[in-house]
Amino acid sequence: MKEYVIYLLKGIAVGIANIIPGVSGGTIALITGIFERLINAIKAFDLKATKLLFTGKWKAFAEKTDFYFLLTLFAGVALAIILLAKVFDFLFKNYPIYIWSYFFGLVLASIYFVGKTIEKWKFNVIVSLFLGTAIALFISFINPATQNDNFWYLFLCGIVAICSMILPGLSGSFVLILMGNYQLVAIEAINNRDLSILIPVALGAIIGLMAFSHVLSWVLKSYKNQTLAMLTGFILGSLIVLWPWKTFVYLKNSSGELVLKHGEKVIASYKSILPPNWSLQTWMALLIMIMGLASIVLLEILVSSDNK
Repeated sequence: MKEYVIYLLKGIAVGIANIIPGVSGGTIALITGIFERLINAIKAFDLKATKLLFTGKWKAFAEKTDFYFLLTLFAGVALAIILLAKVFDFLFKNYPIYIWSYFFGLVLASIYFVGKTIEKWKFNVIVSLFLGTAIALFISFINPATQNDNFWYLFLCGIVAICSMILPGLSGSFVLILMGNYQLVAIEAINNRDLSILIPVALGAIIGLMAFSHVLSWVLKSYKNQTLAMLTGFILGSLIVLWPWKTFVYLKNSSGELVLKHGEKVIASYKSILPPNWSLQTWMALLIMIMGLASIVLLEILVSSDNK
């Protein structure tokens, strides 16, 4: 029971990350030590698992797919989204610098602890770290493409978005913006229940999730140090998105008009700036950043003592 309560709490943490624009749930999964298990559990949903399910061999199906782990984890994700979405919406509207500061500290500390899991720092591992950082920074700075409702492009959007949601440091919503289809998929198609748009995206997401989980699982087993280094680089490169002091660049359509979602402007990217002054707000933000750092240190201490 204690083990599954911990998984529920980790699921809540992943759910909170998914609420925050530009933050990947994969980052929190990696920080909390469940990333590899999650990938392997998703990978287990194959034809054999389907056969076990439909022939009534429930126990064998649950063991093969690590079903109870997934169920508890995604229950935590759903719980966070349902219960905390409004809380975080309030915090982002009223205390944006403070909430960004906390998550900046959280992710900054995680870079050390994720990097610490790398067993050998060889040349190719260091190259992987720099490559991951460069890719994350490049994605943060490139301009969005134009909207495209071609079936195969929507299918590709589904694949790329779901893969980026799994990868630490990359946001699925942000990738959809870069591919030019955020407004079409996440706003218009969902609001209008347009199946001609949603079906190819969903098909791409399902196939992408299954295929990518196999690739990522194999890469983690075969090139663990290089993969962890690249994922650490993704997280490092994503810090620019989490920097508390920033100005927002809002998404516009082809006519140059602002895109609205539920009456709110959609953030397309961020431009980081230095703190305007050393006011009480700035010092409070730095204190909250340290609290974010301390949260990860405390989590590592609790995990270490629990393992002993």
